[in-house]
Amino acid sequence: MEETTTLFSPYRMGRFNLAHRVVLAPMTRCRALNGIPNRAHIEYYTQRATNGGFLITEGTLISTTAAGFPHCPGIYTDEQVEAWKKVVDAVHAKGSVIFCQLWHVGRASHQVYQPDAGAPISSTDKPISERWRILMPDGTHGKYPKPRPLQSSEIPKVVEHYRRAALNAIRAGFDGIEIHGAHGYLIDQFLKNGINDRTDEYGGSIVNRCRFLMQVIQEVVAVSGADRVGVRISPAIDHLDASDSDPLGLGLAVIEKLNKFQLNLSSKLTYLHVTQPRYTAYGQTESGRLGNADEETQLMRTWRRAYQGTFICSGGFTRELGMEALAQGDADLVSYGRLFISNPDLVSRFRVNAPLNRYVRATFYTQDPVVGFTDYPFLREGHGSHEPLSRL
Repeated sequence: MEETTTLFSPYRMGRFNLAHRVVLAPMTRCRALNGIPNRAHIEYYTQRATNGGFLITEGTLISTTAAGFPHCPGIYTDEQVEAWKKVVDAVHAKGSVIFCQLWHVGRASHQVYQPDAGAPISSTDKPISERWRILMPDGTHGKYPKPRPLQSSEIPKVVEHYRRAALNAIRAGFDGIEIHGAHGYLIDQFLKNGINDRTDEYGGSIVNRCRFLMQVIQEVVAVSGADRVGVRISPAIDHLDASDSDPLGLGLAVIEKLNKFQLNLSSKLTYLHVTQPRYTAYGQTESGRLGNADEETQLMRTWRRAYQGTFICSGGFTRELGMEALAQGDADLVSYGRLFISNPDLVSRFRVNAPLNRYVRATFYTQDPVVGFTDYPFLREGHGSHEPLSRL
């Protein structure tokens, strides 16, 4: 009789042997002053590293135009590469695998984050609606400005920024790269027909809307190898107004292209990382409209069965929901975000089914290197909690 797969079953993810299936999801934390990882990042990631575990970094900026939050780390200068090396080395010392998520926010930015106070770039000139607010450097919230649509002749330069960032990530010692194509950011702004209103070779048909993503994948794979590259998509969520008229069809179109790409290379990508639809339009708050659970499950199942490779699911998973997804074959790995913020030892807590620390949303995006970042307590033997041993 075949054993039931659980969060604690080992897994072979391409070239990587994982001891369990609990993944640290990429999460913006705003602690990299001047865009450079620091001692707090070493602490944060090593706290969450386990022997045979898998971590994905927060969104890491590929260029000077990529930011849309204050104090996000980049990977486009030598100084940033050297700073990331210290993080990666510390995580490797704990026995974990770590990927760097490459990120460009596109229109989800503001002139204050742009070189020479220019307009943010995108697939379109349509701004994000006023239902959303951008976090400004001074902690206030502002209105998203009108973006500037990239000319088709400019797109290869942006693709080149992804390639260089991938090269820098490998130089920093990362085990691989995740390409962020989800959540309403730049690549998603090309994928979704609710945003992309182009009439050139990057707009209109699904094939055209997938072109930018596939060009980025091709260039990143060229420098790192397919078996060191993961891709994240979110066809069914409308975060930052990123809606599509046919989420199922969009997801299947991307997957078809990924499968064909892998077949032509005779090498699989490391994984496909898909955000569950319950990551809602109001995902930045504690409330939100929840979709039909059966419909969402069927959607994810359809994509999972279509993709020929490792499938990671994310978005509002608890221990129980993660166990269920794995037992039913709906995913190979499950990534956790907010629960990992407040529980650096989440894997240990899940293993013994211990109570979890509650997260404090007000400290998600502050610049304090300790409070809300590295000061959440660890589990004691006997299931009590204690403060972290080291404090910055």
